[in-house]
Amino acid sequence: MSDHDTRGSGPLDLNLLRTFLAVHRLGSFTAAARRLRLSQSTVTTQIRALENRLGRELFERRAHGVASLPHADELALRLSVPLDQLADITGEEPSNTAAAVHLAGPAEFLSALGLKMLAPLVAQGVRLRVTMGLTEPLLAELRAGRHDLVVATRRPRGRTLQAEVLADEEFVLVAAPQWAERVKGQDLPTALEALPLIAYAEDLPIARRYWRHVFDRRLHAQAAITVPDLRGVLTSVTAGAGWSALPSYLCQSELASGALRLLYQPEDPPINTAYLVQRPGSPTNPHVTLVRDHLLAAAKT
Repeated sequence: MSDHDTRGSGPLDLNLLRTFLAVHRLGSFTAAARRLRLSQSTVTTQIRALENRLGRELFERRAHGVASLPHADELALRLSVPLDQLADITGEEPSNTAAAVHLAGPAEFLSALGLKMLAPLVAQGVRLRVTMGLTEPLLAELRAGRHDLVVATRRPRGRTLQAEVLADEEFVLVAAPQWAERVKGQDLPTALEALPLIAYAEDLPIARRYWRHVFDRRLHAQAAITVPDLRGVLTSVTAGAGWSALPSYLCQSELASGALRLLYQPEDPPINTAYLVQRPGSPTNPHVTLVRDHLLAAAKT
């Protein structure tokens, strides 16, 4: 915001900014009204007043809720930390019920492990709103206040976010029994390059990394099937479509049952570190801290 935007008509009412931040985080005038214990008409009036003051629209009204416009994302990014800190200092409690915790991260991790870890917290009154996606856009949305916590596949740069190591995921080379028998006794990298590869993406990010790390050579193969969800890759490999490199947590039960076979067991398997990321400062919602601490403790075990 420029000096002209914020000072042209006297001091800007903090209530307008609090209401704006609630609408931005919840994506709905109705939900923000419930959270702030205001009428929906009051929320609408306050957002219009702020838009008039700034000279631009902040939200695109839709049939179900609202979508923030780029300027709103920028404004939320600048307001999130100071308003959260102010609420913490003043002990504000907008509602007797803690707000839902907005958690985001990779679809595979959250579906296979994350939601299982957090299930016991529901009995304690925790409400979760889960978003699945790729790390880069999720971190950008976290900075803008859309999420409370993000499981990220890389440590964010800079000081606008703080990250803690959540877990190391190990990658394993797997195939259905018929393919495992076919490559037995052969030079494994060469044999596999001639067989169908099931991959997450066309550029084979996981398999290429496995080849470099374990075999110290480039992978010369094209995917027979690409599925932008590792659970789909697992399904195809288990069905006998081909081989793949997958996170070990995702295929533990298939390996234990014999539906999949481990093709190779290196002394130093490739790993990827997952981080739990949030905005700096103490969250005003105690359930955010509860979810964070529970995830970190569960990941250690």
